[in-house]
Amino acid sequence: MVHVAGRACLGWGLVLAALSAAAPAQKIDVQYDQSLDYSMFKTFAWGGHDAVARPVLAIAIAGAIEDELTKRGLTRVADHPDLYIKMYGSVDHDMSFSDVDPLYGTAGIPPFESAYRLWSNMPGGSPAVTVHKGQLVVDLIDAGRKRLVWRGVAKEKLSDQRSKLVDQINKAVEKMFQQYPVKKQ
Repeated sequence: MVHVAGRACLGWGLVLAALSAAAPAQKIDVQYDQSLDYSMFKTFAWGGHDAVARPVLAIAIAGAIEDELTKRGLTRVADHPDLYIKMYGSVDHDMSFSDVDPLYGTAGIPPFESAYRLWSNMPGGSPAVTVHKGQLVVDLIDAGRKRLVWRGVAKEKLSDQRSKLVDQINKAVEKMFQQYPVKKQ
C-alpha cells in the first residue's frame, strides 16, 4: 500500500537509497530521550523543507510517517504543534549540509551517526551534518523546547521495482516507529 500525505512538506534532499536489484536486510537505529513522557505529545507538523530529488517517493515516505504517528494518537496540525518532523535522505552519494536549523535550537542539527547522544543538545557542534548514501533519517523535535527528542535512521539498498521499493519504505518506517515510546492505538 502506498501512503500519501495530504501535501508534501519534507526535509532536505530526501529519498532513501541507491537503487539495487538485490535488497539486503534493513538496518534500523532508533534513539530517543527515555526520560520524556511521550504521551504528552498530541500534535505534529512538518518542519521546513527544500526541493527533493524524487517527489513521489518523498510523498510516500511522508505519508508512511504520518500514518505511524496517527496510529500512535497524534494529530497533524497546521500551526503550533507539539512535535515537528524533519526527514533527510540521500539517493546516490553522501550529502552534507549546514547544521543550522532554528527548529533544533542553538545547538543545530545533531550528527546522524548513531553514537551521538541525541538529547544532550551540545552547542558547538560541527558546521555540517552528513546523510550517507542509502540512508533515511526521521527526526521528531519538541517544538516548545526546540530539542530533538526522537530519531529513527534506516539504511538499505532498495529495489529498482517501484512496487517493491514502496513496500520496503513502508516497512522501514513501520520498523522505526515500533520503537516510538507510545503504542499503536
